[in-house]
Amino acid sequence: MAFNTKFGTEDVSPYQIHSRREILSLMRAMQERGQLVSMQINGGAEAVVTSVLEVNDEDGTVVIDRAPSNLVNQRILESDNVSFETLLDNIRIIFFSNDVTECIFEDMPALSIPVPAVLIRLQRREHYRVPTPVANPLRCTVRIPEDEASGKAATTAVVTVKDISGGGIGVIDEKKLLDNTIGKVYKGCRIDLPGTTALVVDLQIRNSHELSLTTGKSIRKLGCMFVNPPSATEAAVQRYITKLERERNARATGLA
Repeated sequence: MAFNTKFGTEDVSPYQIHSRREILSLMRAMQERGQLVSMQINGGAEAVVTSVLEVNDEDGTVVIDRAPSNLVNQRILESDNVSFETLLDNIRIIFFSNDVTECIFEDMPALSIPVPAVLIRLQRREHYRVPTPVANPLRCTVRIPEDEASGKAATTAVVTVKDISGGGIGVIDEKKLLDNTIGKVYKGCRIDLPGTTALVVDLQIRNSHELSLTTGKSIRKLGCMFVNPPSATEAAVQRYITKLERERNARATGLA
């Protein structure tokens, strides 16, 4: 599943929760803490702040507070795609509903939705990520396979590694040569880490973000995940990250 975020188009499949027990637990946490929830319709063009009033496991519903405006409430009831977003323990929680109805809660009008079948718990960073040197940038050579449909021959693209972590790299694709489809896998990519043999890894596109330079030129930053890297590769990446951190700390203390 791909989801448009302020970070660009991002694959949120790894963050989806399907366990009803876990979904109910998170919804109840929102209720008990009085968490404010952004309720959006029309693709986010219109948003109101609401909260979870009750989670009823028996009839499978969640009661939420109404919008202040009757007109906005009517648009919410008529919408077939309402999204909800909040922060819980500093983790972004997103869920959706295509069935919002009116109800009465504690003698007051409210809104009701079915308990979500899927909830997104978007914890963005699983690995510590460090920027790579600007003066001596890392390069990654990506093999682009032949495309029989368009008649394009196999080729390679050399992109700049912007940042690196134990789980993957962020690259700058200035010429937009790479397919930025979320989930696309490029096999046999070579990363030229200094002081070690070049690493050969498979990379999967996980997010894509368009950047505009001061010159007006548009470039693309891609977040790429290592696909089943061998332990030797993980160790080499970690050694490189440790080296970068030591150099940065030395510069900060004036010892470099």
